[in-house]
Amino acid sequence: MGKRKHEYAEKLKKEKANKYFAILRNCPTSPRKMNQVAALIRGLSVDKALNILKYNTREAAGRLEKLLKSAINNYEQKTGQPANENLYIKTIKVDSGFQLKRLRSAPQGRAYRIRKRSNHVTLTLDIKN
Repeated sequence: MGKRKHEYAEKLKKEKANKYFAILRNCPTSPRKMNQVAALIRGLSVDKALNILKYNTREAAGRLEKLLKSAINNYEQKTGQPANENLYIKTIKVDSGFQLKRLRSAPQGRAYRIRKRSNHVTLTLDIKN
């Protein structure tokens, strides 16, 4: 590896050490449905967000709750401190993943296309000053 690449990799590694995040990849839910639940907790404190997700009836809420707990655990491991009320969700980003393309038979020998969507979710935590 060249010197410039090595320096850039070291810089990224230092930046990543100060970030507390969790990533969920290839979640078999449509990005739109996941984004609606993500919008409910964006910018909230961790305790409020966990309560909202726990009592939300959507399927995506259960997946986001598990992801949030993972991000909290990452914070606790990196800092060595338990999560407190100053911890909040800085960003939560939902991107579309791959699509499974299927066919459903239709009248008169035709076929309708079914797209089974998936998504990627990135959740970042931060501390309020």
